[in-house]
Amino acid sequence: MVLGLGNPDRGDDGIGPAVVRRLAGRLPRDVVGVVAAGDVLSLIADWEGRDALICVDAAAPLGAPGRIHRINLAEQDLPRDAPRACSHHIGLAEAIALARALDVAPRQIIVFAVEGASFAAGSTLTPEVAASCDRVAGEVLAEIGRLRRVPVDHG
Repeated sequence: MVLGLGNPDRGDDGIGPAVVRRLAGRLPRDVVGVVAAGDVLSLIADWEGRDALICVDAAAPLGAPGRIHRINLAEQDLPRDAPRACSHHIGLAEAIALARALDVAPRQIIVFAVEGASFAAGSTLTPEVAASCDRVAGEVLAEIGRLRRVPVDHG
């Protein structure tokens, strides 16, 4: 599953949905693209039985709008106390922690967090973040290819 998180009506928070739209018609048949503009908690049941989850979300600005951070949750955790740039009620870190506690989280979870600049209501993606959409979509497709080559232990 490719999960695009964010609200397209809140500036750079719309990066996740924008990337999922860019991937329309380009994903393998067995990979679903989903947009979540609110709580990701409702999606946890959809994660059960999936080998991998790739999330695209906005990140708080750290100085380089449009910069892409790839986070492999098998190697590191998402920071729970980081300033939120998103409009989600339940954050991705909390939803993943709950899915793991319920034993329904995919074994492989990759997050592409894109630094934003503006999250104002009623605005669109800033030029820097909009320019990163194709690059993020390409990285998601490459990640899908990489994950398909990694053996998955279902036991």
